[in-house]
Amino acid sequence: MVSEAPPFWWMKPDWRAYALWPASRLYGLIAGARMRRARRTAIPVPVICVGNFTVGGAGKTPTSIALARAAKARGLRPGFLSRGYGGSLDVITVVDPDRHRARDVGDEPLLLAREALTVISRRRVGGARRLVDEGVDLIIMDDGFQSARLVFDHALLVVDSRRGIGNGYLIPSGPVRAPLSEQMRQASALLVIGDGNAADALIRQASRAGKAVHTATLATVDVSDLVDRPVLAWSGLADNEKFFRTVESTGASLYDTRSFPDHHHLSDDEVADILDHAEAHGYGIVTTAKDSVRLAGGHGRSEELRAKSRVIEVEIRFDDPRAPDKIIEAALETARKRRLGTPRNR
Repeated sequence: MVSEAPPFWWMKPDWRAYALWPASRLYGLIAGARMRRARRTAIPVPVICVGNFTVGGAGKTPTSIALARAAKARGLRPGFLSRGYGGSLDVITVVDPDRHRARDVGDEPLLLAREALTVISRRRVGGARRLVDEGVDLIIMDDGFQSARLVFDHALLVVDSRRGIGNGYLIPSGPVRAPLSEQMRQASALLVIGDGNAADALIRQASRAGKAVHTATLATVDVSDLVDRPVLAWSGLADNEKFFRTVESTGASLYDTRSFPDHHHLSDDEVADILDHAEAHGYGIVTTAKDSVRLAGGHGRSEELRAKSRVIEVEIRFDDPRAPDKIIEAALETARKRRLGTPRNR
Protein backbone atom coordinates (compact mmCIF):
# COMPACT_ATOMS: atom_id res chain seq x y z
CA MET A 1 0.00 0.00 0.00
CA VAL A 2 1.28 3.48 -0.86
CA SER A 3 1.29 5.64 2.28
CA GLU A 4 2.12 8.97 0.63
CA ALA A 5 0.70 9.63 -2.83
CA PRO A 6 2.89 11.77 -5.10
CA PRO A 7 1.36 15.25 -5.51
CA PHE A 8 1.23 14.92 -9.30
CA TRP A 9 -1.36 12.15 -8.92
CA TRP A 10 -3.89 14.81 -7.92
CA MET A 11 -3.11 17.23 -10.76
CA LYS A 12 -3.91 17.32 -14.46
CA PRO A 13 -1.87 14.56 -16.15
CA ASP A 14 1.63 15.72 -17.13
CA TRP A 15 4.88 14.18 -18.39
CA ARG A 16 5.33 12.19 -15.17
CA ALA A 17 2.00 10.42 -15.60
CA TYR A 18 2.66 9.86 -19.30
CA ALA A 19 6.16 8.49 -18.66
CA LEU A 20 4.80 5.90 -16.24
CA TRP A 21 1.85 4.92 -18.42
CA PRO A 22 3.39 1.63 -19.68
CA ALA A 23 3.82 0.46 -16.08
CA SER A 24 0.28 1.59 -15.31
CA ARG A 25 -1.03 -0.33 -18.29
CA LEU A 26 0.59 -3.53 -17.00
CA TYR A 27 -0.58 -2.84 -13.45
CA GLY A 28 -4.14 -2.33 -14.67
CA LEU A 29 -4.18 -5.57 -16.64
CA ILE A 30 -3.03 -7.52 -13.58
CA ALA A 31 -5.30 -5.72 -11.08
CA GLY A 32 -8.33 -6.04 -13.32
CA ALA A 33 -7.72 -9.74 -13.94
CA ARG A 34 -7.34 -10.39 -10.23
CA MET A 35 -10.64 -8.69 -9.48
CA ARG A 36 -12.49 -10.53 -12.26
CA ARG A 37 -11.07 -13.96 -11.47
CA ALA A 38 -10.99 -13.76 -7.68
CA ARG A 39 -12.31 -16.87 -5.98
CA ARG A 40 -14.31 -15.46 -3.11
CA THR A 41 -15.36 -17.25 0.05
CA ALA A 42 -18.90 -16.81 1.37
CA ILE A 43 -19.36 -16.05 5.07
CA PRO A 44 -22.62 -16.94 6.87
CA VAL A 45 -23.31 -13.32 7.87
CA PRO A 46 -23.79 -10.22 5.68
CA VAL A 47 -20.60 -8.44 4.62
CA ILE A 48 -20.40 -4.73 3.76
CA CYS A 49 -17.15 -3.58 2.21
CA VAL A 50 -16.33 0.12 2.54
CA GLY A 51 -13.65 0.88 -0.03
CA ASN A 52 -12.53 3.49 -2.50
CA PHE A 53 -11.33 3.70 -6.08
CA THR A 54 -7.95 5.17 -5.24
CA VAL A 55 -5.00 5.08 -2.92
CA GLY A 56 -5.45 7.59 -0.13
CA GLY A 57 -8.07 8.63 2.33
CA ALA A 58 -11.59 9.40 1.17
CA GLY A 59 -13.43 8.89 4.45
CA LYS A 60 -13.69 5.11 4.72
CA THR A 61 -13.14 4.88 8.47
CA PRO A 62 -15.76 7.46 9.57
CA THR A 63 -18.15 5.91 7.06
CA SER A 64 -17.59 2.46 8.56
CA ILE A 65 -18.23 3.88 12.02
CA ALA A 66 -21.47 5.53 10.87
CA LEU A 67 -22.70 2.22 9.46
CA ALA A 68 -21.82 0.39 12.66
CA ARG A 69 -23.77 2.92 14.73
CA ALA A 70 -26.78 2.53 12.43
CA ALA A 71 -26.50 -1.26 12.67
CA LYS A 72 -26.44 -1.16 16.47
CA ALA A 73 -29.51 1.09 16.43
CA ARG A 74 -31.27 -1.70 14.50
CA GLY A 75 -30.36 -4.25 17.17
CA LEU A 76 -27.57 -5.85 15.15
CA ARG A 77 -24.12 -6.74 16.47
CA PRO A 78 -21.66 -5.39 13.88
CA GLY A 79 -17.97 -6.16 13.78
CA PHE A 80 -15.16 -4.52 11.86
CA LEU A 81 -12.64 -6.36 9.72
CA SER A 82 -9.37 -4.61 8.93
CA ARG A 83 -6.03 -5.60 7.49
CA GLY A 84 -4.35 -3.65 10.30
CA TYR A 85 -2.21 -1.54 8.00
CA GLY A 86 0.68 0.06 9.88
CA GLY A 87 0.71 -2.57 12.63
CA SER A 88 3.26 -5.30 13.21
CA LEU A 89 0.99 -8.20 14.20
CA ASP A 90 0.61 -10.80 11.46
CA VAL A 91 -1.83 -13.11 13.25
CA ILE A 92 -5.61 -12.85 13.54
CA THR A 93 -6.16 -10.50 16.47
CA VAL A 94 -9.17 -9.10 18.32
CA VAL A 95 -8.21 -5.47 18.91
CA ASP A 96 -8.20 -4.26 22.50
CA PRO A 97 -7.95 -0.43 22.54
CA ASP A 98 -6.88 -0.51 26.19
CA ARG A 99 -3.98 -2.88 25.56
CA HIS A 100 -2.88 -2.65 21.95
CA ARG A 101 -0.89 0.18 20.42
CA ALA A 102 -0.93 1.54 16.87
CA ARG A 103 2.44 -0.08 16.21
CA ASP A 104 0.80 -3.44 16.99
CA VAL A 105 -2.54 -3.26 15.18
CA GLY A 106 -2.53 -0.04 13.15
CA ASP A 107 -4.15 3.30 13.94
CA GLU A 108 -7.52 2.90 12.21
CA PRO A 109 -8.39 -0.40 13.96
CA LEU A 110 -7.93 1.33 17.32
CA LEU A 111 -10.54 3.91 16.33
CA LEU A 112 -12.89 1.21 15.04
CA ALA A 113 -12.50 -0.85 18.22
CA ARG A 114 -13.99 2.01 20.23
CA GLU A 115 -17.25 1.47 18.36
CA ALA A 116 -17.55 -2.29 17.88
CA LEU A 117 -15.66 -5.57 18.00
CA THR A 118 -12.70 -5.27 15.62
CA VAL A 119 -10.49 -7.99 14.18
CA ILE A 120 -7.32 -7.46 12.17
CA SER A 121 -6.07 -10.09 9.78
CA ARG A 122 -3.80 -10.03 6.74
CA ARG A 123 -5.99 -12.88 5.43
CA ARG A 124 -9.46 -11.44 5.57
CA VAL A 125 -11.31 -14.73 5.22
CA GLY A 126 -9.77 -15.96 8.46
CA GLY A 127 -10.54 -12.64 10.13
CA ALA A 128 -14.16 -12.79 9.00
CA ARG A 129 -14.55 -16.29 10.39
CA ARG A 130 -13.14 -15.10 13.71
CA LEU A 131 -15.74 -12.33 13.84
CA VAL A 132 -18.50 -14.87 13.21
CA ASP A 133 -17.10 -17.04 16.02
CA GLU A 134 -17.23 -13.98 18.27
CA GLY A 135 -20.98 -13.61 17.65
CA VAL A 136 -21.01 -10.81 15.09
CA ASP A 137 -24.04 -10.78 12.77
CA LEU A 138 -22.86 -8.08 10.33
CA ILE A 139 -19.28 -7.59 9.12
CA ILE A 140 -18.10 -4.16 7.99
CA MET A 141 -14.82 -4.27 6.10
CA ASP A 142 -12.69 -1.13 6.25
CA ASP A 143 -10.97 -1.25 2.82
CA GLY A 144 -10.03 -4.37 0.86
CA PHE A 145 -12.43 -3.90 -2.06
CA GLN A 146 -9.84 -4.64 -4.75
CA SER A 147 -8.05 -7.49 -2.99
CA ALA A 148 -10.24 -9.29 -0.47
CA ARG A 149 -11.26 -12.89 -1.08
CA LEU A 150 -14.66 -12.55 0.55
CA VAL A 151 -18.09 -12.43 -1.02
CA PHE A 152 -19.42 -8.90 -0.50
CA ASP A 153 -23.12 -8.43 0.03
CA HIS A 154 -22.73 -4.69 -0.45
CA ALA A 155 -19.67 -2.82 -1.72
CA LEU A 156 -19.84 0.89 -0.90
CA LEU A 157 -17.13 2.95 -2.59
CA VAL A 158 -16.34 6.26 -0.90
CA VAL A 159 -15.24 9.25 -2.99
CA ASP A 160 -13.92 12.62 -1.84
CA SER A 161 -15.79 15.23 -3.88
CA ARG A 162 -12.79 17.59 -3.97
CA ARG A 163 -10.14 15.07 -5.02
CA GLY A 164 -12.25 12.62 -6.98
CA ILE A 165 -9.92 10.08 -8.58
CA GLY A 166 -7.09 12.55 -9.13
CA ASN A 167 -5.63 12.47 -12.63
CA GLY A 168 -7.65 9.32 -13.34
CA TYR A 169 -4.60 7.19 -14.10
CA LEU A 170 -3.76 3.82 -12.60
CA ILE A 171 -0.84 3.24 -10.23
CA PRO A 172 2.00 4.31 -10.69
CA SER A 173 0.86 7.08 -13.10
CA GLY A 174 -1.98 8.01 -10.76
CA PRO A 175 -3.89 6.94 -7.66
CA VAL A 176 -6.46 4.55 -9.19
CA ARG A 177 -6.16 1.01 -7.77
CA ALA A 178 -7.73 -1.01 -10.60
CA PRO A 179 -9.49 -0.32 -13.91
CA LEU A 180 -12.50 1.87 -13.25
CA SER A 181 -14.77 -0.26 -15.41
CA GLU A 182 -14.10 -3.33 -13.27
CA GLN A 183 -14.36 -1.43 -10.01
CA MET A 184 -17.65 0.11 -11.04
CA ARG A 185 -18.99 -3.28 -12.18
CA GLN A 186 -18.32 -4.83 -8.78
CA ALA A 187 -19.46 -1.83 -6.73
CA SER A 188 -22.94 -1.76 -5.22
CA ALA A 189 -23.14 1.97 -4.49
CA LEU A 190 -21.15 5.19 -4.20
CA LEU A 191 -20.87 7.57 -1.27
CA VAL A 192 -19.70 11.05 -2.30
CA ILE A 193 -18.40 13.10 0.61
CA GLY A 194 -18.19 16.89 0.47
CA ASP A 195 -19.45 19.69 -1.76
CA GLY A 196 -16.87 19.66 -4.57
CA ASN A 197 -17.43 18.61 -8.17
CA ALA A 198 -14.40 16.40 -8.84
CA ALA A 199 -16.55 13.27 -8.53
CA ASP A 200 -19.26 14.39 -10.96
CA ALA A 201 -18.04 12.13 -13.78
CA LEU A 202 -18.06 9.14 -11.42
CA ILE A 203 -21.57 9.98 -10.28
CA ARG A 204 -22.79 10.03 -13.87
CA GLN A 205 -21.03 6.74 -14.61
CA ALA A 206 -22.52 5.12 -11.51
CA SER A 207 -26.01 6.38 -12.39
CA ARG A 208 -25.74 4.97 -15.90
CA ALA A 209 -24.69 1.63 -14.39
CA GLY A 210 -27.72 1.63 -12.09
CA LYS A 211 -25.72 2.06 -8.89
CA ALA A 212 -27.13 3.96 -5.93
CA VAL A 213 -25.36 7.23 -5.15
CA HIS A 214 -25.39 8.58 -1.60
CA THR A 215 -24.05 11.98 -0.54
CA ALA A 216 -22.71 13.17 2.81
CA THR A 217 -20.50 15.69 4.54
CA LEU A 218 -17.71 15.29 7.06
CA ALA A 219 -18.70 17.34 10.10
CA THR A 220 -16.75 18.35 13.18
CA VAL A 221 -18.04 17.56 16.65
CA ASP A 222 -17.98 19.93 19.69
CA VAL A 223 -15.49 22.52 18.43
CA SER A 224 -16.92 25.74 19.87
CA ASP A 225 -13.87 26.13 22.13
CA LEU A 226 -11.63 26.56 19.06
CA VAL A 227 -13.26 29.73 17.71
CA ASP A 228 -10.60 32.47 17.31
CA ARG A 229 -8.01 30.30 19.07
CA PRO A 230 -4.50 30.45 17.52
CA VAL A 231 -3.44 26.92 16.71
CA LEU A 232 -0.77 24.75 15.15
CA ALA A 233 -2.28 21.77 13.34
CA TRP A 234 -0.35 18.57 12.68
CA SER A 235 -1.38 15.36 10.97
CA GLY A 236 -0.12 12.29 9.15
CA LEU A 237 -2.90 11.49 6.69
CA ALA A 238 -3.31 10.69 3.03
CA ASP A 239 -4.75 14.20 2.58
CA ASN A 240 -3.38 16.55 5.21
CA GLU A 241 -4.73 19.63 3.45
CA LYS A 242 -8.24 18.29 3.95
CA PHE A 243 -7.64 18.25 7.71
CA PHE A 244 -6.22 21.75 7.68
CA ARG A 245 -9.34 22.98 5.89
CA THR A 246 -11.38 21.26 8.58
CA VAL A 247 -9.42 23.13 11.26
CA GLU A 248 -10.15 26.45 9.55
CA SER A 249 -13.84 25.55 9.33
CA THR A 250 -14.02 25.36 13.14
CA GLY A 251 -13.28 29.08 13.40
CA ALA A 252 -9.79 28.51 14.81
CA SER A 253 -6.94 30.78 13.65
CA LEU A 254 -4.60 28.38 11.86
CA TYR A 255 -1.13 29.91 12.17
CA ASP A 256 1.09 26.93 11.40
CA THR A 257 0.95 23.32 10.22
CA ARG A 258 3.04 20.17 10.20
CA SER A 259 2.38 17.52 7.54
CA PHE A 260 3.54 13.91 7.62
CA PRO A 261 2.89 10.80 5.47
CA ASP A 262 -0.15 8.64 6.17
CA HIS A 263 0.23 6.37 9.22
CA HIS A 264 3.51 8.13 10.13
CA HIS A 265 4.99 7.58 13.59
CA LEU A 266 6.63 10.79 14.77
CA SER A 267 10.31 10.82 15.65
CA ASP A 268 11.55 12.42 18.87
CA ASP A 269 12.73 15.46 16.90
CA GLU A 270 9.36 15.86 15.18
CA VAL A 271 7.51 15.64 18.48
CA ALA A 272 9.85 18.20 20.06
CA ASP A 273 9.48 20.55 17.09
CA ILE A 274 5.69 20.62 17.40
CA LEU A 275 5.72 21.08 21.17
CA ASP A 276 8.49 23.68 21.30
CA HIS A 277 7.22 25.72 18.35
CA ALA A 278 3.67 25.84 19.76
CA GLU A 279 4.92 26.84 23.20
CA ALA A 280 7.23 29.54 21.84
CA HIS A 281 4.40 31.18 19.88
CA GLY A 282 1.53 30.55 22.28
CA TYR A 283 -0.36 28.27 19.92
CA GLY A 284 -2.76 25.56 20.90
CA ILE A 285 -2.11 22.22 19.20
CA VAL A 286 -4.77 20.37 17.22
CA THR A 287 -4.71 17.00 15.47
CA THR A 288 -6.91 14.09 14.40
CA ALA A 289 -8.09 11.09 16.41
CA LYS A 290 -6.12 8.83 14.09
CA ASP A 291 -2.90 10.75 14.75
CA SER A 292 -3.51 10.93 18.48
CA VAL A 293 -3.81 7.16 18.91
CA ARG A 294 -0.40 6.68 17.29
CA LEU A 295 1.18 8.63 20.16
CA ALA A 296 -0.14 6.36 22.91
CA GLY A 297 2.66 4.51 24.62
CA GLY A 298 5.21 6.22 22.42
CA HIS A 299 8.79 7.19 23.18
CA GLY A 300 10.25 10.47 24.41
CA ARG A 301 7.73 13.29 24.71
CA SER A 302 5.00 11.50 22.75
CA GLU A 303 2.63 11.32 25.71
CA GLU A 304 3.18 15.03 26.37
CA LEU A 305 2.24 15.84 22.79
CA ARG A 306 -0.77 13.57 23.03
CA ALA A 307 -1.94 15.31 26.20
CA LYS A 308 -1.49 18.78 24.67
CA SER A 309 -3.06 18.00 21.30
CA ARG A 310 -6.74 18.89 21.05
CA VAL A 311 -8.33 16.15 18.96
CA ILE A 312 -10.83 17.37 16.39
CA GLU A 313 -13.41 14.61 16.09
CA VAL A 314 -15.36 14.26 12.84
CA GLU A 315 -18.34 12.22 11.77
CA ILE A 316 -20.15 11.42 8.54
CA ARG A 317 -23.52 13.11 8.14
CA PHE A 318 -25.59 11.70 5.32
CA ASP A 319 -27.73 14.10 3.32
CA ASP A 320 -30.44 11.45 3.50
CA PRO A 321 -30.61 10.34 7.16
CA ARG A 322 -32.06 7.02 5.98
CA ALA A 323 -29.03 6.22 3.81
CA PRO A 324 -27.17 4.06 6.38
CA ASP A 325 -30.30 1.97 6.93
CA LYS A 326 -30.75 1.61 3.16
CA ILE A 327 -27.17 0.37 2.82
CA ILE A 328 -27.56 -2.10 5.66
CA GLU A 329 -30.94 -3.29 4.40
CA ALA A 330 -29.50 -3.87 0.92
CA ALA A 331 -26.70 -5.98 2.42
CA LEU A 332 -29.11 -7.99 4.54
CA GLU A 333 -31.36 -8.69 1.55
CA THR A 334 -28.47 -9.74 -0.68
CA ALA A 335 -27.13 -12.03 2.05
CA ARG A 336 -30.58 -13.57 2.49
CA LYS A 337 -30.80 -14.31 -1.24
CA ARG A 338 -27.26 -15.63 -1.25
CA ARG A 339 -28.02 -18.08 1.54
CA LEU A 340 -31.13 -19.23 -0.33
CA GLY A 341 -29.07 -19.77 -3.46
CA THR A 342 -30.66 -16.94 -5.45
CA PRO A 343 -28.31 -15.51 -8.09
CA ARG A 344 -26.73 -12.22 -7.01
CA ASN A 345 -27.19 -9.04 -8.98
CA ARG A 346 -24.51 -6.40 -8.77
